[in-house]
Amino acid sequence: MAKNKKVVRYRKPFHLNIGLIIFGIIFIYMMFYIFSYFTTKHTSVYEVIYGTIVVNNSYRGLALRSEEIVFSDHSGDINYYIKDASKAGVGDLIYSVDSDGAIASQINQANEDAASLDKESLDKLETKISEYSNSYRSNAFYEIYTFQDDLNSELSEVLSMGALNSIADAVTAAEGNSTFYKGTAAKDGIVVYYTDGFEDVTTENFTADMFDESKYKKENLKERQKVEQGEAAYKLITNDNWNLVIPVSNVTARQFLDASTISIRFKKDGTEIRVPFRQIEKKGELYLVLELPHSMVRFATERYVEVEILFDEENGLKIPNSAIASKDFFTIPMEYFQKGNNSDEEGVIVRRTDKRGRTTDEFVAATVYFTTEYAYYVDNEYLSDGDIILKPNSKETYTIHETAKLDGVYCINKGYAVFRHIDVIYQSDEYSIIRNGTDYGISLYDHIALDGSTIIENAVVNSQ
Repeated sequence: MAKNKKVVRYRKPFHLNIGLIIFGIIFIYMMFYIFSYFTTKHTSVYEVIYGTIVVNNSYRGLALRSEEIVFSDHSGDINYYIKDASKAGVGDLIYSVDSDGAIASQINQANEDAASLDKESLDKLETKISEYSNSYRSNAFYEIYTFQDDLNSELSEVLSMGALNSIADAVTAAEGNSTFYKGTAAKDGIVVYYTDGFEDVTTENFTADMFDESKYKKENLKERQKVEQGEAAYKLITNDNWNLVIPVSNVTARQFLDASTISIRFKKDGTEIRVPFRQIEKKGELYLVLELPHSMVRFATERYVEVEILFDEENGLKIPNSAIASKDFFTIPMEYFQKGNNSDEEGVIVRRTDKRGRTTDEFVAATVYFTTEYAYYVDNEYLSDGDIILKPNSKETYTIHETAKLDGVYCINKGYAVFRHIDVIYQSDEYSIIRNGTDYGISLYDHIALDGSTIIENAVVNSQ
């Protein structure tokens, strides 16, 4: 019997490899994620922390004093007998005018000869030099120039007075001939020898352009050898109380809303004092007016005085300045808001007219971002410019149009950008300290966008 040699190949049944499918899905997902990561714009995130900034701001203020210019009644050579920024009493000799120059010539010659100084004057100058030497600071070398000017003024005063006394008979004769005239102080005050046109400026009539020092011109009266009748001979400061006016930013001004005194440090000598002050506004600009009851003599020859305002350490929520953005909001009077939709939701009744001319009144909920005493700040998510809203229990209407800007940051806690208003207490070059616990604001450990200028509100944020 023949054998059947036909062989039939056995076909294995098909089995679905679940593991391979899962691996494929994961692989595709990973590739898509990697592709999305490198092609999608990412937002850097900053976590809000509690921080401190030590605030010391330098300002150059405009010094305003009670100043009176004293004019010469005669023409001729002029000599001075009291040093700059010195106190003079009634009747003290300040200057002299020589119409023919004879007496002035002798006084000027005496000023060139220090050998004529008496022992008392030499001892006085020696004491002054010794005091400076003992107090010399190598890190304040600039003070030597101030000392040099003071010493020269002291020397000139002593020599001039000595020369005048040594030729007393000639002076008496010149006075009798009406060729020599003495100018004495009519009242007590501090004598200074410059004019600048600011003598009548007060805290009421100063202007913003007075702070532009590039336009400032100062005339040194002691640089002249002659004076004409009616020209300024010297200036007298008649009150020890003076004011320093400092232009400041809105942020700086807000830090003093509840204060009545302020601590300052004079940059010239490091002296620190606390003084009363007030704030004033002129043409939209803010100024601090420091009311100084002393220290005037030290700065009598200066119109611009540099000071540091010594703030306390500013504490609050610390955020980078790059996170701050501005946004426009509609400002709507509070009386037009009411609760609606059978809830505690605040909103307004909007009257709209469709294309067929039919008018409908609709309650629109509005998210409030900031409040003032009279108005709410709301965005344009559900309201538009020109919308007419109704006042509750009244026939009055209001057309939405007025806007105002608010500074804020974009909070991304929920994965999308939400604008939140901030109240800046202080701002340095890199960081800002903002008030904690404000309504509609941010809180400690919130996540905000590091660069607020690149964010689209309510857009999903891919953070990194």
